[in-house]
Formats: sequence, C-alpha cells, structure tokens
Amino acid sequence: MKTALVTGASRGIGKAVASRLAADGFRVIVNYCASQGQAEALAAELNTLYSAGCTAIQADVSDRAQVEKMFAAAGEIDVLVNNAGIAQQKLFTDLTEQDWDRMFDVDVKGMFHCCQCALPYMIRQKRGKIINVSSMWGQVGASCEVHYSAAKAAVIGLTKALAKEVGPSGIQVNCVAPGVIETEMNAKLDADTIRELREETPLGVIGAAEDIAAAVSFLAGENSRFITGQVLGVNGGMII
Repeated sequence: MKTALVTGASRGIGKAVASRLAADGFRVIVNYCASQGQAEALAAELNTLYSAGCTAIQADVSDRAQVEKMFAAAGEIDVLVNNAGIAQQKLFTDLTEQDWDRMFDVDVKGMFHCCQCALPYMIRQKRGKIINVSSMWGQVGASCEVHYSAAKAAVIGLTKALAKEVGPSGIQVNCVAPGVIETEMNAKLDADTIRELREETPLGVIGAAEDIAAAVSFLAGENSRFITGQVLGVNGGMII
C-alpha cells in the first residue's frame, strides 16, 4: 500500500484530499498544526471506512525540526500533498514585516521543508509524486492580498523548477490552483460577496473542497504519468 502525506489535513481542502486519497487506497498521514482533535477524528474515520492504517501527526510545517520529526514517524512517503497554508486580507501599506514573514514561512518555506524531507526516498525509488496547492491569486494577484498572492506565485515557481530538477529521477511535481471554494477560510464572506463571486464565475457556482480533492486524486494516480510541472486551475473558469 502506498502512503500519502497531506499537510494541513484536519479541515477544509486538506480534509477532503485526505479522505479522497484514502478512498483511492492510500495509507494517509493526516498532518495538522493545532487541530489535534479534528485530525485524530479524521484518521479514525478513514480507518473505519477503509482500514487504511491512517494516522494523524502534528507538525508546524514552517518549523524544520517538527517536519523532520513528522517524516521520521510517517515513514516512506510515495505522494506528498503540500496543502498547509494561511491567508490574510490586509492593505499592502498596513502589512507588517511579521505578516509577510509568517505568510512565506507557512505557505512557501513549509513546502520547501516537506519536499526536502520527502525527496530522498522518492529519489532512491525512482518514483514519487509531489502535489502543491497554490491559488488562482498566485496566477493573477488579488487586491488586499499582496503577500498571499506573492507566496502562492512562489509555490508555482517552486513547482515548475523542482519538476525539471527531479523529473530525471521519475518524480512528478504538479500544482493545483483552486478558485473560490466553500471552506472555513471563506465562510466569513457575506452573502453579497458570495453572490458576486458566483456571478463572476463562468460556471456560476462556488467550488467545493471535493473538487480540489478530485484534481489531487488524478495527479496522484497512474493516469497522470506523463504530467509534470503543470498548474491545474480548478476555478470554475474565473481565471482562464
């Protein structure tokens, strides 16, 4: 049985991805930073549904020592899904250095740590898949989210460059760029804003976490064997 590690998997998109990969037959490592109860409940649920040997492991991905400890406990990882991330809406002129650093520490450096820890085994095996979660705002930019957009754009650059570097070792590195998705992160948006976003989306709907999970499932599976270094937009056509 192959093992997939999903960072930030206690809720939202990460939870949907972990559930889908367990259904696909993976043993899933449910990473969490602070939501221990939710992560352990998810791992238990997945084990009940799929008998997959899933487990929850704590680590703040921005902390190298915690990431190394997580990978040591998790064992050999065949698929790494870098989903953990934070978001913040703030005028650029109001951003503090701490805001900027924390955004990049979690959303970019966290991926750096996890990729470096996952790659030695993948390189030895001459196979492996790394799937990074960016955002459509990393493709086009969002007002009042300059640091978030910059970090998510960095994720895309990391994906493309790493795909070239590790491709000769049989490792695929791809990126999923979600659009507006119904998650806790967007739950604070008011009804008028949600309606406007729906109207701006060509398909006329707001996405679900399961839509992102389906894209990750495809990239993690055998049908994506000739795809690497790509950004798969799952945004209802808002960004084309």
